[in-house]
Amino acid sequence: MAQYLLSIYQPVGPAPDPETLAPIMADLEVLNREMKAAGVWVFAAGLHPTDTATVVRRQGTEVLITDGPFAEGKEHLGGFTVIDAPDLDAALGWAGKLARATTLPIEVRPIQH
Repeated sequence: MAQYLLSIYQPVGPAPDPETLAPIMADLEVLNREMKAAGVWVFAAGLHPTDTATVVRRQGTEVLITDGPFAEGKEHLGGFTVIDAPDLDAALGWAGKLARATTLPIEVRPIQH
């Protein structure tokens, strides 16, 4: 089994209203239970808004700390799930389920060990 990072990208801006968000969160909980029952779920988390990010980078011999996010864009990393899957096709299948549950784009990347 290989591990895959399923990154959830959400649009910049306020969170959806509670009436919109409630069924998404319910669908996500059902999917998390399905992943756990299938033995593929490793870890999942949502992230605070991008205005809480801090970027730390090397600049010469110094370390520069700035308010984030690192990149400006129309979407940002809003959360992620790490799964164990036998291959990329299986990971893509779970990513499709995650995209349907969240209604958001999912980036799939293998984790290097």
